Amino acid sequence: MTEFWHDAALPQLEARRSCQDAACYRPHSHERFSVGRIDAGTTRFTGADGGLVPLAAGDVILIPAGHVHSCNPDRGRWEYGMIHADQDWVAGLLPVGSDALLTGITVLRAPDAYRRVRDVEDLLFAAGDGCAVDGPQVAEALRHALRACAATSAHRRIDPLTDDALLERLRPVLARLHEDASTPALDELATVAGMDRYALVRTMKRATGLTPVAWRHNDRVTAARAMLRAGRPLAETAHALGFADQSHFHRVFRAHVAATPGAYRR
Repeated sequence: MTEFWHDAALPQLEARRSCQDAACYRPHSHERFSVGRIDAGTTRFTGADGGLVPLAAGDVILIPAGHVHSCNPDRGRWEYGMIHADQDWVAGLLPVGSDALLTGITVLRAPDAYRRVRDVEDLLFAAGDGCAVDGPQVAEALRHALRACAATSAHRRIDPLTDDALLERLRPVLARLHEDASTPALDELATVAGMDRYALVRTMKRATGLTPVAWRHNDRVTAARAMLRAGRPLAETAHALGFADQSHFHRVFRAHVAATPGAYRR
């Protein structure tokens, strides 16, 4: 079971509540700052470096925009919630001196932080039941949640993959993957980067955490989420983003979001 919250009155914010009992996520990233919490069960969180971090009920995880990760149930049922918020907005809500939360993935084991994150979600999903969202109230609740997180010592930290020189070399490749209507051939991308195809795959993985094809899929799913939140029809979204057909769109979207495009759009 999965339910989503998004509202045109507060476009910088979205949320989900889910329960899963099987692997459901490929490695992916978000264009927004993500705050997750585990309500029940255990899960395996994997960062871009491939290292596993076990998470349990009561844990909170903070993931800055652009950080590749996956999270899948360990054994049995896993219940969790996620809040995604524009990172610039989050930065304005954080207390001074909390920049570390915006530069690496942080895992917390703190009841107060968990409770305050849950309070924000409760406000959002209550608004989804026919009540108008109270933007200032939600912003204040999120501010308190972020302050509670910032005041807590990290249980685990996952530093970002940082190699500015590699990213600069890959910039033309990423531009082609983002802009081309059809998926560019790997040999073409390798030529653009000035390396062979095998070196390109290794370099992309080292610099971004994703292979070229996986990066393109992730990029298109990010765009699809924004289009669906804006109310664009599924078929129009799939066509605009260059998917072969709606079935292909459905498979790729579900592998990244653990829900169908139709369920996300509602």
